Amino acid sequence: MPFSTSPVVDEKDWMLRLDVEDHVAYLTLDHPEKLNAWSWEATRQLGARANQIRFDERVRVVVLRAEGRAFCAGIDLGMPEDRVTGRSPAEKARNYFEGIRWAHDQFRAFAELPQPVVAAVQGYCLGFGFELVLMADVRLAAADALFALPEAQVGVGIDGGGDLRLAHEVGAGWAKLLAMTGRRIDAETAARLGLVQQVVDRESLWSEADGLAREIAANAPLAVQSIKRTVDQFTYRGLSEAMRFEALSAAIEFVSEDMPAGYAAKAAKKPVTFEGK
Repeated sequence: MPFSTSPVVDEKDWMLRLDVEDHVAYLTLDHPEKLNAWSWEATRQLGARANQIRFDERVRVVVLRAEGRAFCAGIDLGMPEDRVTGRSPAEKARNYFEGIRWAHDQFRAFAELPQPVVAAVQGYCLGFGFELVLMADVRLAAADALFALPEAQVGVGIDGGGDLRLAHEVGAGWAKLLAMTGRRIDAETAARLGLVQQVVDRESLWSEADGLAREIAANAPLAVQSIKRTVDQFTYRGLSEAMRFEALSAAIEFVSEDMPAGYAAKAAKKPVTFEGK
């Protein structure tokens, strides 16, 4: 496995900025020049930030937000900086499986924070961006937000649990429709389906999210954390087992011929013909 499990850039260059003020932690995707595209490095940083937040007695609520015109445009199609390798197709599939399982551990650290997370979404919220937002407890969207899981359009399945969380939120039919087609839905449709709890003007997105966070933070923190813990225990029972199966299923797709063809075509903005091999 060629990549480190610890962040490999200086703190000043991190793409996930963390600020704490008045019992609220602001976790900000801060790589707007690339539309906050996700990578292995971002995953490392997400786990590290979650560990910082978990043990910070000042933090009662987390606001997840992003700089720039997009929340997150998904995985960096320029090929992540330390793509998984292997000496054979079998070893490469095994390494992807272990890499995805490691990523799931970072996602779990964030999703299972004791403090509730309020997500504020603007512009493109695609692929892993959508998956990350689905890990939040409450979601606000600007009127210009667009949501999609376009992985099948580049030759891979979904490996971060977004399809599983989506199925819980809107039912298996809608989850399959959105994930199998890669269709984009706007903020109003997302609200109608229950994926976001409030749609607001773009200009007031951060202030609305901040106001909600401070409303929650004013309540008894142990009670709030108990509510999150018990609702999640009921809601996501069986998720750990399903995530392990998803890691295995996705690992196979990542060593297909369709995947590199799909990534290259999408990055070049050209059509692609998948052959299922």
